[in-house]
Amino acid sequence: MKSKILLLLILIFISLPLTSRATEQSTMAKLIQQIEIIKFEISLFKSLIANLQLNQAISAKSYLAVDLSNNSILLEKNKNQMHVPASVTKLMTAVISLENTDNSQTITLTEKMLEPEGQSPSLFSGLNISRENLLKASLIQSANDASEALSYSTGKDKFIGLMNDKAKELNMTNTGFYDVNGLNPANKTTAADLVKLLGYIQKNHTEILKMTKENDFWLPDKSGNLLKFQNVNNFYPLPEFIGGKTGYLPEAKQTLASIFNVNGKQIAIVLLYSSNRQADAFSIIKQLKK
Repeated sequence: MKSKILLLLILIFISLPLTSRATEQSTMAKLIQQIEIIKFEISLFKSLIANLQLNQAISAKSYLAVDLSNNSILLEKNKNQMHVPASVTKLMTAVISLENTDNSQTITLTEKMLEPEGQSPSLFSGLNISRENLLKASLIQSANDASEALSYSTGKDKFIGLMNDKAKELNMTNTGFYDVNGLNPANKTTAADLVKLLGYIQKNHTEILKMTKENDFWLPDKSGNLLKFQNVNNFYPLPEFIGGKTGYLPEAKQTLASIFNVNGKQIAIVLLYSSNRQADAFSIIKQLKK
């Protein structure tokens, strides 16, 4: 896997376009943005390599690895222990948005929608934007305001109610949602419940998984300058990563709900209350490959 990471790093350097984006921007502004993107990519790959090389006990208080082809448990610890999911919540938000709204339609953003932390300059009051692009912003850059805006398509309270109804439908018996973006520490779930959600997404909404791997999503700001929504799902460059969502809150620590290709099988890997989700995920994958 280390050699693949190094190869991907090289490919990023030779493939990032310096002039094909934001044609109306000045050359210098584009160059500065591309430099920042490259710096982020370098930092990410350094982190992935460093954590891949670690050999330490799994730090997550709760974790679960399940073969989705037959739902067999491969590794687990405290799978029914309730924890705060943080931005992993956005996976359920995505499901409800896809199943209850027309994502080709547009929504006009308001100040109220943009109140949550995590605002992007490309999401501003008065912008008329498709729900599909809001969904991408929510899943790729984990934009909290994008998730909030999605909930206004049905009414915020109704949307959260639909999230909890879906959890019941999927037999996620230890899960409760109180917001759509994961900022509320009252949100609770378990590793076992999140595997059920991942299995449902794998069967019914593979477009969610594809979005979480995307790292070429741009929207213009008020001035018309295209800005990149940087993928914050740490594992997105890896070929083995099929899709998923990361999260963080002080009350949740690091969280992960993901699907990886391990030994040719799609394996759901969930981590809750982790001190280092990258190292924990790599540790689980190494154990599964033995």
